[in-house]
Formats: sequence, C-alpha cells, structure tokens
Amino acid sequence: MTALVWFRNDLRVRDNPALYKAAEEKQGVLAVYVHCEAYVGRFPIAPARLDFIRRHLLVLVRELAQLNIPLRLIAVNRAEQIAPALAALVTQYNIDKCFFNAEYPLDELARDHQVNQLLRAQGVLVKRCHDRVIVPPGMIRTGNGEPYKVFTAFKRKWLQTVMPLHLQPLGLPDKQAQPMPVKPVTQADINRLFGEHSVRDLEHLWPAGEDEACARLDSFIESGLTHYQDKRDFPALQGTSTLSPYLAIGSLSPRQAISSVLCYTQGDWESNAGASCWISELIWREFYQHVVVDFPQVCKHRAMQVHTEAFPWKKDKKQFSRWCQGNTGIPLVDAAMRQLVMTGWMHNRLRMVVAMFLTKNLQIDWRLGERFFMEHLIDGDFAANNGGWQWSASTGTDAAPYFRVFNPISQSERFDPQGDFIRSWIPELADVPLKYIHNPSADKSFSSLQYPAPMVDLAESRKSTIALFSQLPSLA
Repeated sequence: MTALVWFRNDLRVRDNPALYKAAEEKQGVLAVYVHCEAYVGRFPIAPARLDFIRRHLLVLVRELAQLNIPLRLIAVNRAEQIAPALAALVTQYNIDKCFFNAEYPLDELARDHQVNQLLRAQGVLVKRCHDRVIVPPGMIRTGNGEPYKVFTAFKRKWLQTVMPLHLQPLGLPDKQAQPMPVKPVTQADINRLFGEHSVRDLEHLWPAGEDEACARLDSFIESGLTHYQDKRDFPALQGTSTLSPYLAIGSLSPRQAISSVLCYTQGDWESNAGASCWISELIWREFYQHVVVDFPQVCKHRAMQVHTEAFPWKKDKKQFSRWCQGNTGIPLVDAAMRQLVMTGWMHNRLRMVVAMFLTKNLQIDWRLGERFFMEHLIDGDFAANNGGWQWSASTGTDAAPYFRVFNPISQSERFDPQGDFIRSWIPELADVPLKYIHNPSADKSFSSLQYPAPMVDLAESRKSTIALFSQLPSLA
C-alpha cells in the first residue's frame, strides 16, 4: 500500500506535518500537486505568484527525490474535477492513506470535504493536518464561547494558548526505502502546467525554495529583528523581513518563524521589542486565518461587519484606474502602487495607506482594491489580503471604527521624511525640493512638472466618508 501527500500552499519538506506523518508510515509515499485552471482566474492568482509556484515546484521535485518520494502533477479545468482526479490516482497506485495540510477559506474547505468523502468511500484514510497556523481555527474563543472580532483580545488569548506549547519544528521526513515506479517529473512538465497562463519571473527579487526562505529568516533574525519595531514602517529602509511571499506559498511555516525568534531570544521574546513586534505581526496573519472560518461571509465578497454592506461604495472606473496606475497626484500613494506593479510586493505600511486612500478618500469599493492586489501580489494570501482590506475600509476586524482615516501626506512626512522612497519610484519628482516632495501641488512651479494634481481633496473626502459611515443603520 502507498501513502499519498497532496501539496498545496505548503511547498517545503521540513516542518511539513502532512509529509512527515505520511513518511512515518514507511510504506512508500507518492506526492501530488494539483493545478486547477478555474482557480487562477476566480481568486485570482498574480502572474508573479504563479511563477513563484512554478519555481518552487522545480525545487520541491529535487528535494522529494532525495527522500525517494516522487511527485505527480495533475491539471484540471474545474474545482469539482479535483476529487475524481485524486480518486483515480488512489486506484492507480494502490493508495490507502491520504495526507494534506488544511486550508481555511470557504471554497477550499468545500473542495477538501468533497475529496474526503470520495476517498473515504474508496476505503482511504484521510488525514487533515494543520501547518498554516499554530492554533487551528475554532480553538480560540471568548469566555462566552464566541469567536474574537478584535485583534488585541485574540492576541492575548493566543499567547496564553501557544506559549506553553512545544513549538519545535518537525525535521526532515523519513527517507523511503525506495522510490515508487513513477516517471520522474521534468522541468518541461512543470512549465507545461502553467503554459496557458501569463507568468512573470521575478527570480532576481524572490528566489525560490525553502533554503532561500530559511536563509532570509536567519538573516532577519540576526540583523533585523532587534530594531524591527523602529524600522518596519519606513519604506525606504530595509526594515521588514521580506518573508511574506515564502509564508504565503508555504516554503516557510509560522512555527519555523516563531521558534526561530524564541531560540534567538532564549524564550524571553517579551524583553526584545523587535521580537515582540514581529511575533505580533505573525499573530495578525493567524488571526485572519481564523476570521475566514468564523465569519465565512468574507469568503463570499461580503463585509465581516454586516451593517457596512449598506455603505454606498463607488465603482468609478476612471478614478480606480488612476489609483491602479499610480497617478493619483498623492506621491506616497503613487510610489507604493508603482512598487507593487514593478516588484509584485508592497511595503505593509503602504498597503494600509493606499487602501485607506481608495476606500476613505475616493470611496471606491474595497473589493476592487482587494482583487487588484491579488492580481499583482507575489505574496497574495486570501485571508491576509481580505483582512487587511476590510480593516482599512472599516468593514472588518477593527477596534477603532470608521473614523480611522490615514492622511497619506502626513504618513509620507512621518515615514518617508526625506522623500527617498517617493523619489525612487516617481522619477518625475526626483528634483522636487524636500519642502514639497510630499505635496508637490503646493509649489508654485508645480505646473512645470509631469505629474498630476491631487485627484481629490483629502480633508473634504475624509469628512464625507465619516458622515456616510455615521448614517449607516446600526450607527445612526
């Protein structure tokens, strides 16, 4: 008999619970990766992320081969074809156990339920493991047994739950006695899997593989962690970990990240302000994984806070296009949007700034911005992206409600004080004096620049948005 491991967003061999437990069976392991055409357009998946997956699969094939575990590739057109395709694989290779790591958005849960039912009907034991979170959704509750809606309270309960736990990552899985007689997957096979899609190779910025992910983690822990809280909000500095693409694709696990911090601080992470701050950011990622389970309406393009569905969001195509292109006339917003389009990534502080500008100043539907991000982000993760957008739009988890509105000019003055980040992404502002770099339209010589005037009055649009929110039924 054979054990099957179904890889999804967990493209690594170390600290991979599904792979580790399958290898423990010592009966031969077959790995499979399923590519669904419908998923690419529906969710969507950025060309840079598709290529990131492609390059990770090239690495994964080699690493699995060293463990005598072959990888099979399956391509289907529709999600409902996934379960029958896996069922056929079960029959072909005499498989009696199937292992996979859980994914939590609603469509993925439905897909996995269908697979579970079909394989169990064939006598296959299906084992669902958890690797994207430390504490599985449903296990952190208020005193009344309700899910948390506010991060601070969730974080407090999460820490109480997690810190007593053993967080040592799993090592390499057992090497199998011999590889199964399966035709090896080639680079051409993997490339063919993505042949129908536009892919974007950003290897020079984002090399693939768990070795690269672990090297970045080690480098960040050694040189960036201690001052993380001081530098993380300044986009012109190398102040963040740059690990989000690797966490999103699963070539690095949350447990590996947190255990590295605990090791570095010898367990006393609370005395290290940078470590405490970074762990908090990792908990935010976990919080949003819980949210998609506890509030499934967010997986249906709905607001977590149901009453905000009544907000009269706009769908102005011209204004939205200017935001997408980085031509709003607000330098920090434009620099951030150009960074996203060019690199497949955006600094976290700027994600909040551009999202609030779109929703609170332009009053454009947050769902349009959410989708645009997923179309371009190499670290696109549904839960984190949706959670961030709903937080910014005041429709989701938010202790401070609708009156929180970032002023992008104030944010620029505070977090890009010398205008270095702005100048690096907006060459037409390269020679603007520091006095005007954050708001070039204030300069009398502004008309000579090849740069647009602000497309909206920040103060007036803020007042208008707050007034509209205050008139919603449950707030009036």
